[in-house]
Amino acid sequence: MKIFRLVLIVLSLGAFLLLPLQAEASGTSILVLTIDGPITSATQTYLARGIQTAEQRGAEAIILQLDTPGGSVGSLQQMISDIRGSEVPVVVYVTPRGAWAASAGALLTIAGHASAMAPETAIGAASPVGGEGEDLTETMDAKVKNQLKATIAPLVAHRPPEAQQLAFAMIDEAEAVSSDRALEIGLIDFVADDLNDLLAQLDGFTVTLPSGPYVLHTQDLPVQMLGISLIEQLLQILIDPNVVLILMGLGVQAILIEISSPGGWVAGFFGAVCLALAAYGLGFLSVNWFGLTFLIIAFVLFIIDIKAATHGGLTAAGVGSFIVGALVLFNSPGTPEFQRVSVPLVIFLAIVLGASFAVIVGFALRAQKTRIRTGAESMSGMSGLAVSDVALTGQVQAGGELWSAEAVPGSEPIHKGDRVEVVKVEGLRLKVKKL
Repeated sequence: MKIFRLVLIVLSLGAFLLLPLQAEASGTSILVLTIDGPITSATQTYLARGIQTAEQRGAEAIILQLDTPGGSVGSLQQMISDIRGSEVPVVVYVTPRGAWAASAGALLTIAGHASAMAPETAIGAASPVGGEGEDLTETMDAKVKNQLKATIAPLVAHRPPEAQQLAFAMIDEAEAVSSDRALEIGLIDFVADDLNDLLAQLDGFTVTLPSGPYVLHTQDLPVQMLGISLIEQLLQILIDPNVVLILMGLGVQAILIEISSPGGWVAGFFGAVCLALAAYGLGFLSVNWFGLTFLIIAFVLFIIDIKAATHGGLTAAGVGSFIVGALVLFNSPGTPEFQRVSVPLVIFLAIVLGASFAVIVGFALRAQKTRIRTGAESMSGMSGLAVSDVALTGQVQAGGELWSAEAVPGSEPIHKGDRVEVVKVEGLRLKVKKL
């Protein structure tokens, strides 16, 4: 009887402990990701993590909420590869109202196992541009466009002919359409007012996964939000052109402070870190590298002004060169709007840099004019007291010390107790005259 009770208790306890695990294993959810900004290496990492998380949790589907002006073609291609290889259906949803899946975002939307848009949104304008925002050469333009069209061709093969034509026109002619038009020609699957409306429409919809057709069951499933991680946020911040410019300014200024006042290491280390982070960001931006020439000239002028002390003239020229260099680097014609630096920020940063270097130059000039307070050189002009008659030789008290002294030619006779002035120091003897 006791054994029977013990077995019953163990079975009851086991059932109680396993119940949550069974519910967890049999339960499903919808995982929601949000990309609001350029397509970059950070968003690529974010999407890959989201797909991995969804597969681990056994999610029914991933909803990728998208609002982007475009971005890196390299990151886009990897994101398309991740989506198409996912065993969890990825639904790309262009939202909220007023959002735009432009350039790389348009192709990312098409790559979803299902695609949806909110009302009053737009998609398109996927023509590629060069790394500096410029139009590509004829050969390179054809090469990149053909590569992108080859990438999306199998993604729109199941779409109506008009949708396929529009997808290619987005690349060839930068075509763009509204959500209603995209739905009308079959480029997307749904127009949904909000996330709940989208989940209702997705219920029972069939998508094609690597393993084959799959029918979605999204009605009344819990929704879980997956935010961008701290590291991904940091990577996203580091490729912001305004942040890159600030890092460049701080880095070079810290390096120049180290050069002007050697002996420490904090300023130099801080400057090196800032420049390294700025270089990382520049690697992901569409910049005109010619602008670096003006920036280098600006900082060279700052350094020369510190060493040559031209009363701020070179610093003023450096400020102008910095402004020109920053605008050429980030805001050249053809650069995407989201990769342009703020003009007021450029001017403000140039003025701050110029003012700080002007302060450094001011301290340098003041140091040059400051009277020497220690050593033999500091004795010139100092007053003292003759402790004996001074002619060819004698002794005076000056600077708290007893010195051998002689009168300079033309000086009035110096007698014991007279006040004298030190004219110069020769070795261990003072040249003095009577006050």
